[in-house]
Amino acid sequence: MSVGLEHYLTVSVLLFGLGLLGVILRRSLILMYMSLELMLNAANLALVAFSRYNNHVDGQVMVFFIITVAAAEVAVGLALLVALYRRAQTTHADDLTSMKL
Repeated sequence: MSVGLEHYLTVSVLLFGLGLLGVILRRSLILMYMSLELMLNAANLALVAFSRYNNHVDGQVMVFFIITVAAAEVAVGLALLVALYRRAQTTHADDLTSMKL
């Protein structure tokens, strides 16, 4: 049995769906953040699969940029989460009702 494009896309859709459910259902900012990363990685998997099966490197180059943006997002996002935690002593979205300092 060979692994085809549809297998990669199925896994990508499942990962993206899990990430989307995590963002919608979870109230912890850290879990929401991790779910966003899961969604980015699902998109990366789909891009690499399309790139591989179409014999173009465009998708792989796009994945490189997405990984770069995701690394910057991690640095900024974690800094914001740490700052929010220091101020409010919680990371639950329901408890953070105000963005006022």
